[in-house]
Amino acid sequence: MNLGPGSLFSPTAEHDLVRQTVAEFARREVDPRAAESDRRGTLDVALFRRLGDLGLLGVTVPAADGGAGMDAVAAVIVHHELAKYDPGFTLAYLAHAMLFVNNFYHCSNAEQRARYLPKVLSGEWVAGMGMTEPGAGTDVLGMTTTARRDGDHYVLRGTKTYITNACEAHCFLVYAKVGGRVTAFVVDRDCPGFSTSGHIDKLGMRGSTMAELVFDDARVPAQNLLGREGDGIGHMMRNLEIERLTLAAISVGIADRCVEIMVRFANERQAFGRPIVDFGQIQRYIADGFAMTEAAKCLVYNVAREVGPDVRNRIGSDAAKLFAGPVGKTVADYAMQVMGGAGYCREFPVERLWRDAKLIEIGGGTLEAHQKNLAKDLSRHVRG
Repeated sequence: MNLGPGSLFSPTAEHDLVRQTVAEFARREVDPRAAESDRRGTLDVALFRRLGDLGLLGVTVPAADGGAGMDAVAAVIVHHELAKYDPGFTLAYLAHAMLFVNNFYHCSNAEQRARYLPKVLSGEWVAGMGMTEPGAGTDVLGMTTTARRDGDHYVLRGTKTYITNACEAHCFLVYAKVGGRVTAFVVDRDCPGFSTSGHIDKLGMRGSTMAELVFDDARVPAQNLLGREGDGIGHMMRNLEIERLTLAAISVGIADRCVEIMVRFANERQAFGRPIVDFGQIQRYIADGFAMTEAAKCLVYNVAREVGPDVRNRIGSDAAKLFAGPVGKTVADYAMQVMGGAGYCREFPVERLWRDAKLIEIGGGTLEAHQKNLAKDLSRHVRG
C-alpha cells in the first residue's frame, strides 16, 4: 500500500518526511532497546529525550510556540511507526505528547506556556496526565479528587491510579472537582503534599511505567489552574478524540509489524519439505491478518483528517478505536500461531507485541465505552 506523499497516509511531503524520520529512528534506536526495557519494566528516559531532539514531543503544537505545527494525521504517523518496535515506549510518548502537551497547550495561557513548554518540548521534563481513579475510570464524573481554593493556592485531596509516566514525570495535568465541577490543574512533582506510589507492575506496555498520584492536601499554586474552574470536562473531551486515534494507531503499528514477521517466518520455516506458507491454514492467518490491518489503517487515517482542536469527531474517533483496538491483539495472536513455539518465546518480539496489544482495548476508553458512545450518538442523529 502506498504510504508516500499525496496518499491517505501521508497527505503532504511534510507528513512523508515525518514518517521517514520516525521509521528510521524506530528501526535504528528503539528496536535494539525494546526487549531490555520490557524486561526491566522501565522507561528509557535517555531515548525518550531523543524524541525531543527530533522535534516530536510537540508535534501538534504550533511552530510559533516551539512545536512542529502539524495535525492529527502527523500524530497518528508518529504513533504508528514507533509502535512497530516498542508499543510501551510509544505509550509513554502518547502520555507526554498527547495527554499532557497537546491538552495543556489548548487550555493554557501565555504565562503557563512560557513556564512549561520549553522543558516538555525538549524532553527535559517528562509529563503525564491524571484522570483515572481507583473508583472512577470510564465514569469520569464519578471522580472523588477535590480541590479547594485557599488564598494563592488550591488544596488537592485524592488519588489517581494507573497513571502512565508517573514514575519519571516532573509535571502532570490533573483533574479534580472544585465545588463539584471538574477542573484542570498542572501539578509539579515537588508540590508540597504530592507524592507517587511505587511502580505498578503490569502485563504489557512495560517500556512505560505506571503508578498512583497521591494528593494529601497538596498545595498547588493558583497560577497553575488551567482555564477557569469547571472547564475540565471541555478540556478532557477535546483531547479524548486525538488520544483515541493515537491509541488506535499504536494497535495498527503492532498489527503491521506482526504481519511482516509472520510472512517472513512462514516463507522461511519448512514443514514436510515445504515452506509453511504453502499450507492453507497458514495462508488464512496471513491473509486475514493483512486484510484487517489494512482496514484498520484506512479507518484510523481517514478519521484523523477530520479531528483537530476546533473540529469535534467523537463518532469517528470512537469507531476508529473500537475497530482498530482489537486488531493489534488479533493479528499478534495470528502471528504467534503461525510461529508456534517460536512465537511464544521471548527470542522473538511477537510475544511482547501480543502482551502490549491488550491495553488498547482498555486504556483511553474501554471497547464497551466506545460501543455505548456510538449507539448513543448514532441514535441522537436518528431522533433529530
